[in-house]
Amino acid sequence: MARATLLAAILAVAVASASAKIHHSIVDKDDRPLIPLTDAFGFAEGGKLDITIRDIGLYRLHGSEEEVKDWENFGFFLSPVEADAALEQDLTDSSKCILNDVNNLFTFKDSSVQNVIQEKLDNFTFHFVVQNGGLFYLYFANCEQDTPVSFDTRIEMYNINANGRKDYLSVGDTSLDAVYWTMFAVFTLGTVLWAVWVWRNKQYSHKVHYLMFALGAFKALTLLSQALMIFYIERTGSADGWNIAYYVFTFFRGILFFVVIVLIGTGWSYMKPFLGEKEARIIMIVIPLQVFANIAIIITEEESPSTKDWFTWRDVFHLVDIICCCAILFPIVWSIKHLREASQTDGKAARNLEKLTLFRQFYVMVVVYIYVTRIVVYLLKSTMQYEYSWVSAAVEELVTLAFYVWTATKFRPTNENPYLKLQQEIEL
Repeated sequence: MARATLLAAILAVAVASASAKIHHSIVDKDDRPLIPLTDAFGFAEGGKLDITIRDIGLYRLHGSEEEVKDWENFGFFLSPVEADAALEQDLTDSSKCILNDVNNLFTFKDSSVQNVIQEKLDNFTFHFVVQNGGLFYLYFANCEQDTPVSFDTRIEMYNINANGRKDYLSVGDTSLDAVYWTMFAVFTLGTVLWAVWVWRNKQYSHKVHYLMFALGAFKALTLLSQALMIFYIERTGSADGWNIAYYVFTFFRGILFFVVIVLIGTGWSYMKPFLGEKEARIIMIVIPLQVFANIAIIITEEESPSTKDWFTWRDVFHLVDIICCCAILFPIVWSIKHLREASQTDGKAARNLEKLTLFRQFYVMVVVYIYVTRIVVYLLKSTMQYEYSWVSAAVEELVTLAFYVWTATKFRPTNENPYLKLQQEIEL
């Protein structure tokens, strides 16, 4: 527990400066021809973009002292997400500047930018109105070879709501608050009902049932913090500290989820007060690795996409998370194998077949849960129109709710539950 608290504290410090939908991107001596500055943002018609740039610096490699002659080779532009493939193709042709093929917002040739470069102005703010709306990335292009660039930008991307106020949520995310508030209420109610059931049947309750209660409580707290994050981001562009609460609650929820799955899958606290060597190894290796991957994902997503290899590391950490999710299936598979063998050898075929059926159902449900929350949700985010991006979050929460309810129903403390009829003498 002390280690978990320490990790949570480190995580909170690491993300304390997060600025949510108001991006603060620092580019430091970067020579990439194309630098992504923000993740995709959905603009409504008349959506607005404000870019404040300061501390601009250009550096020549290989000892060249030749001054930059064409300042139009450095500039910012918005690109629709569907044009990403075309951008990649344009980058392969080094004979032309990508800024010639896009409608750039402004370049370093702008007189105000020149004043910042020459330190006559401290900063320059560019205002832009997105007339037709759409889902866009913001890029910086550098068409000067061997010329790294440094600058500090503050980027505000927002829409104007019906009341004439700034709305910092991407189109499609505006319904997320309803999703999270609704699911918070449902999970809170479910956790309370579970606590009442466990208390009324405490003679049949085991330690894992109390861990399941803790898991439900942290899931509800996670949803509460997500709802409050959306509330404040919509109005101020910042999570106002609720992102830290979300990461802490997610940290403990992640640990509890994996522990509960492994313990249920091995029959711990029901038929034996210990774990086998293989099951213990799963917990000692996979769970810390999964916690590390989730912390890394959180920190990576809080960083600006302008960081080198940002997209690569994000995908790597998500892959590690999926691998860890698959690894927790092994204890369930081992239990199924041993129960199948026991049903054929110990003369209690009917009872063992009943338990075997339950373990198989649990295995299938875990597989479905992992597949939907780690793969299907990602595909929905990638393929659905940006106006309906909230649907992927709703699907993830509904599947999670279904999995929690099914698990609680099947493994609730009751004298009639076949899982609780496991005998001490059965060695899995």
